[in-house]
Amino acid sequence: MPTHRVYFVPGMFGFGTLAGYDYFRHVRAALETRFADAGVKLVAEVVPTPPTSSLRHRARILAKAIRVSADESGPIHLVGHSTGGLDVRLVLSPSTDLKSDAERLRWRPRVVSATSFNAPHFGTPLASYFATVSGTRVLYALSLLTVVSLSVGEPSLAVFSKLLAALGGVEQLFGGDVRLISGATDLVLRFVDNHGRSEISGFLEKIRTDQGAIVQIMPEAMDLFNATAEDDPRIRYGSVVTAAPPPRALRFAKKVRSPYAALTAAMYATLYQFASQRHKMYPYAQPSPEQATTLAEGIRDPITDESSDGVVPTLSQLWGDLVWCGDGDHLDVLGHFHDDEKQSDHVDWMTSGAHFDRRRFGSLMDAVASFQLGAK
Repeated sequence: MPTHRVYFVPGMFGFGTLAGYDYFRHVRAALETRFADAGVKLVAEVVPTPPTSSLRHRARILAKAIRVSADESGPIHLVGHSTGGLDVRLVLSPSTDLKSDAERLRWRPRVVSATSFNAPHFGTPLASYFATVSGTRVLYALSLLTVVSLSVGEPSLAVFSKLLAALGGVEQLFGGDVRLISGATDLVLRFVDNHGRSEISGFLEKIRTDQGAIVQIMPEAMDLFNATAEDDPRIRYGSVVTAAPPPRALRFAKKVRSPYAALTAAMYATLYQFASQRHKMYPYAQPSPEQATTLAEGIRDPITDESSDGVVPTLSQLWGDLVWCGDGDHLDVLGHFHDDEKQSDHVDWMTSGAHFDRRRFGSLMDAVASFQLGAK
């Protein structure tokens, strides 16, 4: 049986490996186990695309990163989280020009599946806010928070949360004073070794200097993207779709677990508010009757144009086959959720109230593996 290859593509403020932390490690391990159980060998790789660069630039890097020998013939699967799902669609589209050497795309005929996790296929209103001066600072702070929560660990999170509390909490930090964000960055880097400090600094510098993808994932821009980027008819496209509950301040105040959780709950409420502001001129996907039934069965609250995972509207995530749906926030689907039984394994990046857990993650991974193995 030929070896299957899967390439993971991170999204905005995502990364491959940073300060020793593997962004896709939970998904990678889950798929490797399921392929092995099916008697299929799987080779998994992560493509470290720039966090906020333009979609075409990210897609060129993806094209260059996939290197397979000429004597191989096994299937290739692409998995993109968030904007990574758009990179995947762009690199596979027969109707777009990446300005890339054709030799770097010779692997495309071997691709059998393209799976997106919480990707903004029809854009996200949050991007319109991130494009503003104050929104740019929030994006930087959000990226810092993501890096810290996933790569540094709980002891430093406690220190970090105390610092934010001393600075006045999320309202003051995101109020526009860049010196506060700079101070938070400096303090966080003190708790990372020299190699990790250099990696994190470089990652944050990329966000500061290149934000081309921000304007490109606005609903207005994605309308043009969808008009020009055609799907390859030979490839099976699928999407993982989630919704997180609308934030309710009173409920959050009673259930947060720590100062850090309180901070991220407040931050989640702010992000959700912007993500729920549907654009009147550029609608999201219209689910088929079968998809609408699946969404209603898998997600607790009724799905409307205002539903989101805190970053991407739920109906904007739908593209191709609906592989799996359920309650979860933007990073829950990658295994970054709170786990009382194995806190050291799973680190929650944000308190959303979605209550994503190992059982739900297992169900998601079962569906993705089945989708990939069933692709022809």
